[in-house]
Amino acid sequence: MFTKILIANRGEIACRIIKTAKAMGIATVAVYSETDRNALHEQLADESVAIGPSPSNESYLVSNKLIQAALDTGAQAIHPGYGFLSENAEFCRLCAANNLVFIGPPVEAILAMGSKSAAKTIMADAGVPLVPGYHGDDQNPEIIKQAANNMGYPVLLKAAAGGGGKGMRAVYAEGEFDEALGAAKREALNSFNDDIMLVEKYLLKPRHVEIQVFCDSHGNAVYLFERDCSVQRRHQKVIEEAPAPGMTDTLRQQMGEAAIKAALAINYEGAGTVEFLLDAQGEFFFMEMNTRLQVEHPVTEMISGQDLVEWQLRVASGEPLPCSQEQLTINGHAFEARIYAEDPDHDFLPVTGRLTVLQPPRESAHVRVDTGVVEGDEVSIYYDPMIAKLIVWDTDRDRALQRLTQALSEYRIGGLTTNIGFLYNLAISQAFQNGDVDTGYIEEHEAEIFRQRDRDIDYAAPLAAAAILKLREEQAAINASRSAEPNSPWHMNNSWGLPQPKLCIQIQRAEVSIVTNTTLPDLTNSNISITESGFDLFTPEGFFHCTEVSPDLGLDTDNTDGGSLRAPMHGTVVSLLVEMGTPVSKGDTLLVMEAMKMEHTIDAPADGMVTEFYFQPGDLVDGGADLLAFAGSEK
Repeated sequence: MFTKILIANRGEIACRIIKTAKAMGIATVAVYSETDRNALHEQLADESVAIGPSPSNESYLVSNKLIQAALDTGAQAIHPGYGFLSENAEFCRLCAANNLVFIGPPVEAILAMGSKSAAKTIMADAGVPLVPGYHGDDQNPEIIKQAANNMGYPVLLKAAAGGGGKGMRAVYAEGEFDEALGAAKREALNSFNDDIMLVEKYLLKPRHVEIQVFCDSHGNAVYLFERDCSVQRRHQKVIEEAPAPGMTDTLRQQMGEAAIKAALAINYEGAGTVEFLLDAQGEFFFMEMNTRLQVEHPVTEMISGQDLVEWQLRVASGEPLPCSQEQLTINGHAFEARIYAEDPDHDFLPVTGRLTVLQPPRESAHVRVDTGVVEGDEVSIYYDPMIAKLIVWDTDRDRALQRLTQALSEYRIGGLTTNIGFLYNLAISQAFQNGDVDTGYIEEHEAEIFRQRDRDIDYAAPLAAAAILKLREEQAAINASRSAEPNSPWHMNNSWGLPQPKLCIQIQRAEVSIVTNTTLPDLTNSNISITESGFDLFTPEGFFHCTEVSPDLGLDTDNTDGGSLRAPMHGTVVSLLVEMGTPVSKGDTLLVMEAMKMEHTIDAPADGMVTEFYFQPGDLVDGGADLLAFAGSEK
């Protein structure tokens, strides 16, 4: 077994690996960029090495810096985590060339699965079922487009070297194809330095079910059951669970054996995930294989009782698998919810800022929080905006789901916008409660999840009013206790003596007025948390963000303030797509930005023309900055 390993990653996964290594008596070396100086993973490790500036392509993606850090500290092996260089064959080669063990699969396996196109060919030869598609070497856009036309729309464009939803676009009609292909190729090139694309038939209402496999160097292979990762936004997973709802023993065995067949076809070693699309008829199709540990691996750990990072370390050191297939069993049910700094109300745009409040729910045998940040840390523009992973377990799905909703309602984060309320509403939505999910779930249930229906506002309004009065009473008591002046206005009890007093409240995006001298509901079953802009209300019927508004001012909820021509967040200008002075139509894409590994487009708000671009490709832009001057055409 190793005595010291270097972790070539940051944040949550680096902390996760350190935890297991320490439990096994293995010393750890962390690496950190300028932004991550004093980050949690750097503090938890036994040693740490600075590796350069904040941009990942100058630090965490620079193989030679990581290799040198391992050599300088006497590490025997490198754990790549996920993302960054975890599926980079050249980095794996460099490790071997420097007598360092890469805690992952062999180079050949990474190469085989690193190209989605090559992987499809290998899987077809191994007899693993495939989705119809084009995975050819000829990257002529017209060839790819013709393949899409032949198989029929909708189709899914995917970067051959991709993952995490990067370089991926769904195309529903031929007229959308060219623009979608261009955007996907740009995003793929920016994320992976590779813009080779493939195109597949886009199955309607499929489930995303993946199998955790593990292989050792002694010829042993097992599958640790399945995870359902169907609930996604922007092709990125939001809530994962294990086992998959409605899974039969027969189908589980069929999918597990197919996954092992896929792994053995490339002489795999270590942890890997074989991802399948599962249709309503119970047919499944190989999608891709991730040659690394998955973000969602904790749900598998919770139901199997196994530590997958420990398995990785043991297999990489030459030991056989800790368990045989017959020794592995499923116990209970687990969910993982990814807590992100992002704004669900604005297309899930990532946000940056300081975590002024960070109070996760109390951890127990039922609740686990994997994170890489502490209160006071900054969520920067340079890396993925995930704050933590909330994992819950119980004896069955219903109980586990209750644990999830309770834990989400107890999670307190201040200083920036998060997706906690969105996750709560998703988790209590009826179809999700029933396990009736597919990859289009969020779009299909948008009105319910975002709680913007009239009946949702009608339900929340009296609760919000009751919450405001309760908060006022609590604040008044605090202020009264602080005041030593007997005639202080804080001691007055007649503040609600006016006839028909009203509260004006913004709930989600709606403005309502509530008469406060009527009977208001009990808040016993609701949780309230104060935010910078108001308060969050967690109720049995959903999450609502509420703000008390001065009734004489009101709200201008339709005011766009020219926001469509402003940077949605801190980022980099990628390309300018029109010439200044050239007429454009409403909706045409004018400029492309990249932020937090995602591409964002700025579209024309009306017919007209760009009179000036304020930034050029490569320029860094602050969130909210005006990007261009636009003149609308006369009507």
